[in-house]
Amino acid sequence: MKILILNGPNLNLLGRREKSIYGSRSFEDYYEKDLVPAFPDLELAYFQSNVEGVLIDKLHEVGFHYQGIVFNAGAYTHSSLALADAIAAIETPVIEVHISNVFAREATRHVTYIGGRCVGSISGFGLESYRLALQYFERQKPNKVGFTYTKA
Repeated sequence: MKILILNGPNLNLLGRREKSIYGSRSFEDYYEKDLVPAFPDLELAYFQSNVEGVLIDKLHEVGFHYQGIVFNAGAYTHSSLALADAIAAIETPVIEVHISNVFAREATRHVTYIGGRCVGSISGFGLESYRLALQYFERQKPNKVGFTYTKA
């Protein structure tokens, strides 16, 4: 089962930026040392970009072939109709994740344009938010492209 972990803007700075919110560990370290070994039956891929159009291109590239996408769109979550439209256009189910609890932060972060296009949202569990999303995908019964539920 092929799963893409897709990270948006500024997530390349994890471990160096706002450690009180995002922690002191890089995503690459977490991915290599924790996620990949914890999910040996999943074929994990990781991609990060600070550019909205590149994220859209990646969704289009894998969105008809992979069985799941774990997507932290960063601040684009709260501003990008284009990413919401890209998620709606693909067949692969997407789970929205956030490291911090966006609902405990500024009011502008309480709005998610992509959340309604995803099968679910996970926020506030630090880097473990990604593990929770992968556990969900791991437990699903795959069909041709996605899973046995109907995408919203």
